[in-house]
Amino acid sequence: MSLISPVTGAFYGILAESWHIFAEAAPYLLLGFGIAGLLHVFVPDDKVMQYLGRSAGKFRSVLNASLLGVPLPLCSCGVVPAALSLRKRGATKGATLSFLISTPQTGVDSIAITYALLDPIMTIFRPVATFATAVVAGVTENILNSSKGGQDTGYQGAVPLTVLPMSSATPDTCGCSSCGVHEGEAENFVQKVRAGIKYAYIELLGEIGFWLIVGVVIAGIISYFVPASMVGSYLGGGIASMLLALVVGIPLYICATASTPLAAVLILKGMSPGAAFVFLLAGPATNAATITMVLKFLGKRTTVVYLASIALCAVVSGLVLDQIYSDLGIDALSIAGSASEVIPPEVKNVFAVLLLPLLIYGMYSRKGCIEK
Repeated sequence: MSLISPVTGAFYGILAESWHIFAEAAPYLLLGFGIAGLLHVFVPDDKVMQYLGRSAGKFRSVLNASLLGVPLPLCSCGVVPAALSLRKRGATKGATLSFLISTPQTGVDSIAITYALLDPIMTIFRPVATFATAVVAGVTENILNSSKGGQDTGYQGAVPLTVLPMSSATPDTCGCSSCGVHEGEAENFVQKVRAGIKYAYIELLGEIGFWLIVGVVIAGIISYFVPASMVGSYLGGGIASMLLALVVGIPLYICATASTPLAAVLILKGMSPGAAFVFLLAGPATNAATITMVLKFLGKRTTVVYLASIALCAVVSGLVLDQIYSDLGIDALSIAGSASEVIPPEVKNVFAVLLLPLLIYGMYSRKGCIEK
């Protein structure tokens, strides 16, 4: 009985943590899949190739993807479907990697909360360092791909949906050609929306659903066995604290918005702003779920570039930020404030309950397609 109780307690604890992580990610996942669906049906392939593909060049495609990702309010799980959609449309691996890094680290919501809870220095520094990290990772990946003689032809996954072109509208029987064009455009718009929903919430969700569940469970295990109190106790300042913040932040799931209040509290407990920033950058940028999916769909080398770029840039940025505060004579301990979560827990659970059956149905549908 004494052996079963701890095991049972750990099981339910991990299950609770996994559900909490899933619920935290659910609203952003639904948003991310929705954006992926819109990108799939409304952004022409030639535009993707023009700005994010090989024709844009090793550097310009990365710059475009990094700039595109900075303002989008997607978490490190929600960005995956949107990034994979871009990859399947012809974006280079480097551009895909840049989008994966720049998008979850910042967003219009997290930038606002950073200003409210921290200060203007961190508010400006955060998106700048995010952009730099994304560019470093993307350019590195594209250069390595070229040096290895790789042909970046795009991710070969599910077959893209066929969407009727807007020009297929036909005149109405009323004899007014302009009326018929408007009706035809409206009809095709509805068809595109339906196609985007099917692609996002059935095909793409089913394609990455299994790996998403595996990653969430891994993140739940880590979250259960690594309490927040330990993070606050051992991150006092210096390079050692930054490295520890990096080790803790990379596998844990925490979005850019939710990580900001935690960083503010840790700074009040004595953490240096640089160490807090390492957590702010590494935590939202990746987690066990994202790492699992990047490894599966982009490959081992890209995953190494992904993690190494985040780790290196996070530590360098932390050291630079501490130096900035030191040169300006600003005491980070004077920062005070707290903020409630943007989305109430009850609403997150509702989104999770909505997402779970879609996830199961998508996985079941994909399994049926594979068996056929």
